Amino acid sequence: MKKDKGFYCDPSAVIDGGVEIGKGTKIWHFSHILKGTKIGENCVIGQNVMIGPDVIIGNNVKIQNNVSIYKGVALEDDVFCGPSCVFTNVYNPRSFIRRMDKLLPTLVKKGATVGANATIICGNTIGRYAFIGAGSVVTKDVPDHTLYYGNPARLKGWMCECGFKLYFKKNSATCRECNRRYRKKRNSIEQVKGKAILELR
Repeated sequence: MKKDKGFYCDPSAVIDGGVEIGKGTKIWHFSHILKGTKIGENCVIGQNVMIGPDVIIGNNVKIQNNVSIYKGVALEDDVFCGPSCVFTNVYNPRSFIRRMDKLLPTLVKKGATVGANATIICGNTIGRYAFIGAGSVVTKDVPDHTLYYGNPARLKGWMCECGFKLYFKKNSATCRECNRRYRKKRNSIEQVKGKAILELR
């Protein structure tokens, strides 16, 4: 493993020209970073990962082995991509018709998790701190703090910022892991700071 300009790169990895990589980022075996890509600080890029061209990745992102992040996909800070998860960028591909001018953008927002072997169909947004279960197929937008899984993936619950499932009673919940408190409002939740919420167990 070699150090270059503040980031680490395994000798087997390939980094094209015109790439920006932040300090503290690590790029592992046989990965390829294509031109125009920008990767933030303190990211971990696993083995056999392909990113780009022209992809933007935030800080503290972890991309596990065998993941391809194509043009049109953007990952915000603190995103986790599980092993072999799949992102698409063309909705109706044909090998004999070029459609790179018709890419549908996909955005994975801050703190979201995409489980191993999940597939994210292009043109959708994964909300902040959302959690996509392993093997799921996401065909629509996923709201903040939600737990989605299945094929097609459907709403199965709500997730704390720390990654544990929340259990609501009377529209309030306290995370059993980190004690963050949340209030449910219609089809969304919000974190409550500075005042207690009564949760009936």
